[in-house]
Amino acid sequence: MMDILKALPKIELHCHLDGSVRPKTLYELLLKEGFREFRDYKEFEEAVMVRDDCKSLKEYLKKFEYPLRVMQKRENIERITYELLEDLDKQKVKYVEIRFAPYLHMEEGLLFEEVVESTLMGMERAKKDFGIWSNLILICMRHEGVEKSIEVIQNAAKYIGKGVVAVDLAGNEQDFPPEIHEKAFKLACEKGYNITIHAGETGIAENIPKSIQLLHAKRIGHGIAAAKDPKIMDLLKEKNIFLEMCPISNLQTKSVGSIEEYPIRKFFEKGLKVTVNTDNLTVSNTSLEREYKLLIEKLGFSLDEILRIIQNSIDAAFITHDEREILRKSVDEELRKLELI
Repeated sequence: MMDILKALPKIELHCHLDGSVRPKTLYELLLKEGFREFRDYKEFEEAVMVRDDCKSLKEYLKKFEYPLRVMQKRENIERITYELLEDLDKQKVKYVEIRFAPYLHMEEGLLFEEVVESTLMGMERAKKDFGIWSNLILICMRHEGVEKSIEVIQNAAKYIGKGVVAVDLAGNEQDFPPEIHEKAFKLACEKGYNITIHAGETGIAENIPKSIQLLHAKRIGHGIAAAKDPKIMDLLKEKNIFLEMCPISNLQTKSVGSIEEYPIRKFFEKGLKVTVNTDNLTVSNTSLEREYKLLIEKLGFSLDEILRIIQNSIDAAFITHDEREILRKSVDEELRKLELI
């Protein structure tokens, strides 16, 4: 089974760039900038990845301090993007949507365009060298306010169709509900962006319908709080909203108390369109292979059900109809070679 999971063609739709920096690269870049807080690489590696006994989302988010420190230079952003795609290609990922918040990388003087274009250059180089296909989702941060979100949406509009496919809203759900950013996401809709929203990650179920109805979300990041309310699950099914679920990350941040409480099986059996993703490869020390293994071993998912989830991810991808058919054909060819279809 592990050999099969390793060989499966995979789709990744919820992957944060700053949470997926190759640890050795991160250490090298920090040393280059005079960072000397750790005795050696081993101690550093433990500091940038959470353990499965992580206490909270707050503890989890502290791990982003180090990558954000080095991702303030064009060459570092391009390199980190390229290396992430190289690593995903080795894991048999056929298509990935990378996401990040541009303004978090402008603290030392980079322009918005420089940040976005550095990422796009890394993506283009990886496609040329490895054949891996990627697109970019730009994040608006809840705490920065609606005007900042409008800036992201306006500034990135020229990149739609040139690697940027969507915008997202992420950050503190408790204090900054979706309605604060309604004006910005109305503009995003008008400008032709696809929209995905982090919602229901930390127990606030009402943020899910608000994100769909007020922010025009076609996908929901995490969405685990929907399990609390049958009406919200019905809405997700009725509107054909895809859920970008990240099991290991959600367990680590204590969004659920245990894997037995994780609602992906409940959603799957109700016919909701679930996808499985990593969230942050480095911070969570995970991979899609590890995520699938967890579902099989702990929640009784069969290989056929994992294949259905992969097909959901193809359906959910922010690509054109023709691109979707090309991706589906590529995945099916790989599955035939493995004699799985």
